[in-house]
Amino acid sequence: MPIVAQSTETTDWVSRFADEVIEESERRAPGKPVVVASGLSPSGPIHLGNLREVMTPHLVADEVRRRGHQVRHLISWDDYDRYRKVPAGVPGVDESWAEHIGKPLTSVPAPAGSEHPNWAEHFKAAMVASLAELGVEFDGISQTRQYTSGVYREQILHAMRHRGDIDAILDQYRTKPKAGAKKQQKPVDEAELEAAEGSGAAGEDDGSSGSAGYFPYKPYCGNCEKDLTTVTSYDDDSTELTYTCTACAFSETVRLSEFNRGKLVWKVDWPMRWAYEGVIFEPSGVDHSSPGSSFQVGGQIVGIFDGKQPIGPMYAFVGISGMAKMSSSKGGVPTPGDALKIMEPQLLRWLYARRRPNQSFKIAFDQEIQRLYDEWDKLAGKVADGSALPGDVAAYTRAVGTAAGELPKTSRPLPYRTLASVADITAGHQDQALRILSELDPADPLGSLDEARPRYDKAEAWINTHVPAEARTIVRAEPDTDLLKSLDEASLRSLRLLLDGLADHWSLDGLTHLVYGVPKVQAGFSADATPKELPPEIKTAQRTFFALLYHLLVGRDTGPRLPTLLLAVGQERVRTLLGA
Repeated sequence: MPIVAQSTETTDWVSRFADEVIEESERRAPGKPVVVASGLSPSGPIHLGNLREVMTPHLVADEVRRRGHQVRHLISWDDYDRYRKVPAGVPGVDESWAEHIGKPLTSVPAPAGSEHPNWAEHFKAAMVASLAELGVEFDGISQTRQYTSGVYREQILHAMRHRGDIDAILDQYRTKPKAGAKKQQKPVDEAELEAAEGSGAAGEDDGSSGSAGYFPYKPYCGNCEKDLTTVTSYDDDSTELTYTCTACAFSETVRLSEFNRGKLVWKVDWPMRWAYEGVIFEPSGVDHSSPGSSFQVGGQIVGIFDGKQPIGPMYAFVGISGMAKMSSSKGGVPTPGDALKIMEPQLLRWLYARRRPNQSFKIAFDQEIQRLYDEWDKLAGKVADGSALPGDVAAYTRAVGTAAGELPKTSRPLPYRTLASVADITAGHQDQALRILSELDPADPLGSLDEARPRYDKAEAWINTHVPAEARTIVRAEPDTDLLKSLDEASLRSLRLLLDGLADHWSLDGLTHLVYGVPKVQAGFSADATPKELPPEIKTAQRTFFALLYHLLVGRDTGPRLPTLLLAVGQERVRTLLGA
């Protein structure tokens, strides 16, 4: 059953862009489907920063669909881009892949052991699987297929006929040469190169300006397949083009009207596609929005193809907790697939939906993921009871499903931090995990681990892959008799108060009340006393008591939340380890 937006009066960023996109589409192409676009280059692992290139138009397209309009979300796979460098940290890849630099990505072998036919398909497949899990509906377009089948032939010939006009536009942004020096193209900023990875721009120049003049087209060599070529002559009437390859010295003359082994340079290719596809909305990274960048220059070049620049918000970088800015070429960057191993699709969608495109944010792979889940669950509760703000309701609605329906979800969404603690303590023993989780709420016990899935599996994966071995929880096998013998009377009394209340408080809420209440009772206050009714020293007493319990149970100062830990250890073993 389709999900309907909570209110047509919401003022979230997605709704505002949807308003603009619908209005612009009716002006440019009345009665036709609204076209939004993304571009991804499978030059290496497609990371979570690249995902913003897809999620921004996806969320807008989905809002447009919710309003009853037809939409096409195009993802251009820039698999006909040149292979620019060997990315670091890719399994099955070594420096021997450097021999393929300059070839189309679809002509580069896949990493060793891959089941895919080439480099581009290998990295594309992982992203396609992640987008399916995230509920992203799209039409994929292989640029290799578009170029090699001649789909863009007329656009290429048109660009070559108007190469002087294109050159004049690009020349406005090139670094001007000093007197007597040769004209130089504006160098590509390294930050722009890194940010451009995954958007089709990485490593591209704006065309060849040799002695024969400027040409916005780059042939791939007929001998070595590399794009290290220079066009030496071109005839508009016959479309005869001659090029030479600087890599292997191969040279040939072809008819461009019949030749399908080359592509327009990036700063011409992108606006050509806007016009060809009729794109109304396509975001771009911060690198594309600076003076002389691809988006700005494209806004002028698109007119040569009788098209218009799309509505194109700038999107900011996405970071990872504890990591610097992501870069495919530097290796070790988390992908959407990595994130979906440890978090549900709804949470990942929410992280992109709740922030405006120009706001940067971080995705947590460290302990911060537990806080994010707490925040998400709190929002779910507010949405359920009607107390959430309209903008938060809109972001939540976009996270849990699309116009086509809700995403699969966990039927019993227990707290992530609790599930992580249980997975940590039980170390893969599912029967023990079920025992502990079924005791969290005796009034409504969990009947099967499947009720807590997939969230339980995500929490277990996080524990196993992102928590260092030294931080894992190992319950003592035997009591710490030396520590127990050294305790003073006050400490022993606190343990007796806890042990006396175990049976009557054996649930998550009950044990929470008990462990926080023991220091209060010991100081002469009621276990139900609120912080406002207690002196400051009670907090110190609680910390001291908690540290004692952790030492007796797991041999450390800290660990999982004590109520969860107690449930995990079990009543009889708790009594043994606490010296009963």
